[in-house]
Amino acid sequence: MGFRKDFVWGAASSAYQTEGHSRLDGGGECIWDAFCRRPGAIADAGDGSIACDAYHRFEEDLDILVQLGIRHYRFSTSWARVDPLGDGNWNAGGLAYYDRVVDACLARGITPWVTLYHWELPQAAEDRGGWLLPETAASFGRFAGMMAAHFRGRVSHYFTLNEPQIILSLGYAQGLHAPGKQYDLPRLACCWKHLMMAHGLAARAVRGADPAAQVGLASTGRLCWPHAPEDRAASTKAAFAMPDGDWMFTHPCGLDAACFGRVEPEGPRLAALMEAITPEEWEIMHAVPDMIGVNSYNGHEIAAGPDGEPIYLPRCPGFPRTALNWPITPEIMEYGYADLYQRYGLPLYVTECGLSCSDHIFLDGKVHDPDRIDFLSRYLDALRRGAERADIRGFFHWSLTDNFEWHSGYGQRFGLVYVDYPSQRRILKDSAYWYANTAADAR
Repeated sequence: MGFRKDFVWGAASSAYQTEGHSRLDGGGECIWDAFCRRPGAIADAGDGSIACDAYHRFEEDLDILVQLGIRHYRFSTSWARVDPLGDGNWNAGGLAYYDRVVDACLARGITPWVTLYHWELPQAAEDRGGWLLPETAASFGRFAGMMAAHFRGRVSHYFTLNEPQIILSLGYAQGLHAPGKQYDLPRLACCWKHLMMAHGLAARAVRGADPAAQVGLASTGRLCWPHAPEDRAASTKAAFAMPDGDWMFTHPCGLDAACFGRVEPEGPRLAALMEAITPEEWEIMHAVPDMIGVNSYNGHEIAAGPDGEPIYLPRCPGFPRTALNWPITPEIMEYGYADLYQRYGLPLYVTECGLSCSDHIFLDGKVHDPDRIDFLSRYLDALRRGAERADIRGFFHWSLTDNFEWHSGYGQRFGLVYVDYPSQRRILKDSAYWYANTAADAR
């Protein structure tokens, strides 16, 4: 068995990581613009003011997708570019830019998959209190409804939020991402609640503006696989556990609220905070998506202890890892997706998967990246096995081009396409051609 005949093969990006020039044509400042000005916040003092200059070069990038035969493109629309102050006073210049992007996709036979929030909160909204306030959730719902109405008939696939887990854990707990906060548990739970209410309000607004649109939530979190067949139950339990000390980087953190209208953490402190949420707030969060996006990079091998409880097995000495020192664990694509499908019963899309490599231009003028080809071969083979037990409908490689990799700056390269930042020249890596051939052979 293999992938479905209508399996979606795509590539992904986000606004702040690629577009640059956030204030052009009336755009507003987002939290990442402000965060990048903090001394030491970004490796090598980088920022996203130019990034890949996709604001001016998006057609070149779309032409690369056509060249590769990749007909699906996931990208985000910057809330701050369209709604500079987060107050519903729409910026015509920002909308015109995304009109150009969407229309250029359609003219090339590329299906746009739009993420409405990939961490581009308007700085003005953050200054008013950001995700601590329910008003921010309401403002995002208003933005989502306007976008769906504006693009009705042109865009039919939306993701409300990208990785609420990372927004919380890196942006508001550890302070490594914008806006660089280090909140205590009560304030983190407050931000979480309003993020999930934002999903619910946005999902309803999109469906109200365009009933034909598909609405998803792009999640990330712990994925596990069993050491042996008899460890399967323990592996699944570990994947969905939510203890007080490790509740944010979990799929239930986002998906249980959206799919079930409840979250049941094991940790007593978090459980007490959840009990304070009103039935009306739970109902707002409870907006079952049409599809679940899963951003998948690595996970954990689990064995069952004598009592059946999960035991995290240590990684072997010299375990394989990426240039970012992330473990390479293709097993998650087989077992993790089966777990997600069993729990939620919704169509699954791999909305991000890839790795950072130490890519460079070789003497022959090309970019050879055998590590990426090996990584994708392993992960796609495991995903193909996972598709025998789960409804997996597509794969979006992260990312189309190298880009601004958040607090890591420009030192990490995830793209199928190499960007020479001084010149902004694009060079297709070996993996781009490999991915194109793999997708063509699978159709």
